[in-house]
Amino acid sequence: MEQLTKVKITKHFSIAENTYIIQFKRVFDFIPGQIIGITDKHENPPRLYSICSSPKDEFISILFNLKVNGELTPVLSELSIGDYILITEVQGKFTFNNEPAWWIGTGTGIAPFYSMFSSGQKPQKLIQGARTKNDLFFIKEFESLPDYIKCCSKDSGDGIYADRLTSYLEKFESLPENLNYYLCGSAEMVVDVRNLLISKGVPFSNIITEIYF
Repeated sequence: MEQLTKVKITKHFSIAENTYIIQFKRVFDFIPGQIIGITDKHENPPRLYSICSSPKDEFISILFNLKVNGELTPVLSELSIGDYILITEVQGKFTFNNEPAWWIGTGTGIAPFYSMFSSGQKPQKLIQGARTKNDLFFIKEFESLPDYIKCCSKDSGDGIYADRLTSYLEKFESLPENLNYYLCGSAEMVVDVRNLLISKGVPFSNIITEIYF
């Protein structure tokens, strides 16, 4: 059985409608982009979440959306400071080595990229997708990047590409083949973008993915 460690919630706040961050004291080292499992009870299987903070921080941040019919997020959304959760050991290979790359993320799939960014890593381009501007998490911080594309399928405004992230990518006749492309988001998004990149000439081996369920 997977070993679980009990940790105490030190912060709990909302950053958008039905979207939350919980924090607890960092009790392990990790590489930006890695994940941990979280559960509320030993008998419940842990759910995997990307760490959304820097390895230099004294705390671990976890970004999540409330899924009303979900097994864990309704519990996490109701936690208070001082409550406890159970976590697994850190794991995962969705890590970045500061090589030439594009980061492509949607929704809470932006979490591992924020961890990378917070640790001082930068991509050649970040493409972030969401339904509305309010769902472009960490937009103020990412604005410091030299090439930051914000795509909103249900919103518009200054600096916003008013369509889906895939529509933005479809504009390119071809894409650089000498880059790595990091994708994080829903299974549908990852599959769609991966297929689109391949159709634009990107080798399959240059595409690194992390799927959120």
